[in-house]
Amino acid sequence: MAWGLIVFMLAIVGVTTMIWGVIGVIRWLTEHGERRRQRLGSTLLRWSNSDIAVLMAAHNEESVLEASLRRALTQFSPEQIHVVSDGSTDRTADIARRLGVQVLELNPNRGKAGALSAGIAHFHLTDRYEFVLLLDADTHLADDYAITALRLAEDNDVAAVAGRARTLHPEAAGSLLGRLLVWYRERVYTVVQYLHKYGQAAPWINAVYIVPGFASLYRSRALRQIDIDAPGLVIEDYNMTFEVHARSLGRVAFHPHAAIAYTQDPDTLVDYTRQLSRWTLGFWQTLLRHRPRPSLFWATVLVHALELVLSSLIMLLWLPMFVVSVTCAAAVWLGLDGNGWGASVVDQFPPLLLLAGLWLPDLLVTLVSSVLGRRWGMLLFAPFYPFMRIYDASRCLRSLLRALSRRRSSGSWISPDRRPEVAGPSVTPRSRRDPTAVRSEV
Repeated sequence: MAWGLIVFMLAIVGVTTMIWGVIGVIRWLTEHGERRRQRLGSTLLRWSNSDIAVLMAAHNEESVLEASLRRALTQFSPEQIHVVSDGSTDRTADIARRLGVQVLELNPNRGKAGALSAGIAHFHLTDRYEFVLLLDADTHLADDYAITALRLAEDNDVAAVAGRARTLHPEAAGSLLGRLLVWYRERVYTVVQYLHKYGQAAPWINAVYIVPGFASLYRSRALRQIDIDAPGLVIEDYNMTFEVHARSLGRVAFHPHAAIAYTQDPDTLVDYTRQLSRWTLGFWQTLLRHRPRPSLFWATVLVHALELVLSSLIMLLWLPMFVVSVTCAAAVWLGLDGNGWGASVVDQFPPLLLLAGLWLPDLLVTLVSSVLGRRWGMLLFAPFYPFMRIYDASRCLRSLLRALSRRRSSGSWISPDRRPEVAGPSVTPRSRRDPTAVRSEV
């Protein structure tokens, strides 16, 4: 039982989480030492905001589009921002035109990947700009997004800068369930980005497997060689990242204090399920589309996929095990365990030990996430996150089965219900100081 509990707790925390966390600490120590040897402060960048084209694919996003565009317009001129209204039937295109940005209307709906490809070709973005920023319609850029992203892109071998995702106004979700969903998503972002991606993006590792499409920067010379609108995939960002590695286009840069943007996460179970299913299905579809090859990137991806399956199975097995254990304990307590089977089950799988084996390591993850992300609100829902993980595990395995059936996806999209947003004051993280001094932190 002791060994089984240890294995179970490792599955809750994640072996790869611990490995990448250690590599992340090594990277931090290395960069900290380099910063101490250098004079702190800013150096002139080779590139400026004017070298970036902003491309946004939008489908029926009138409730959030204006706020997002106004945030982008604080860093980019209207001529640099390009909106592709993909079969929208609302005021998406009208709002974009009113704000003076460049607009392309597509009919019928091609899906996000098709809209991005059409926008790049129509506006000749990779010929006119050094970088292309792919931006979602619900995303608010931090005030220092451009300068910190460009600092990460200074090295010529950087093909893409992965944006750092944060949840926009998690406390504003409409219902109690909605706030649970949004705070849980913020916890997932923190774990993935601090305890996985930061280590994966070490220059001597270069194993980042997802450059999120919500707000990430691509070098144009790399973007020209990427098959953005690959047929049969439900989402594009996993495939685009895999292509960067498969075609040896360069490395993916990431730092949790750079290229930060805030996204509106679903606050209804229907929209949460739809988005989660798209993400997990997109990963499995991409994994099956690309042929593994001997490389560190593929080794880490395959280990991640294996752990994803095993941990999902363990999470799903926990619930029936706990129910059986509690039932047997009740039978023993009521004197209904005449043959002694119930007592044997309770001895091997004590209910309290099963409960502690799930909740305690998960609570540790929540505590670490709240400290790293400096968002203490996620602690309010800590007792409920294990149930979310069990639900996520079920969707992950269901998506794997769907991917293995080789059912092709059209790529067309249905926008989730949005919470209306207003373009308010600065959304620069409190941890950021003077953007001109960002070199001392990135």
